[in-house]
Amino acid sequence: MARGDLTDEEWAIIGPLLPPERSRLARPAGDNRLFLNGMLHVLRTGCPWRDMHERYGKWNSVYARGFAVWPNRACGMPYCKPW
Repeated sequence: MARGDLTDEEWAIIGPLLPPERSRLARPAGDNRLFLNGMLHVLRTGCPWRDMHERYGKWNSVYARGFAVWPNRACGMPYCKPW
């Protein structure tokens, strides 16, 4: 765990609120905690998405999941692009 990543206590509170770790496609969706730590890293440091640290996964996967898929699932709306 890197400095600034979610602790086990914080994850115990936040983790159950997120959509399940499954994918609509054949590929596995990945670890929710890893994706959330990646999003928080970018928001905390202010770095561009493409400069996100590699330990969090591919920058475009973290961006798409955090700002396109999760918000729409959380409010019960079907996936739709904001533009």
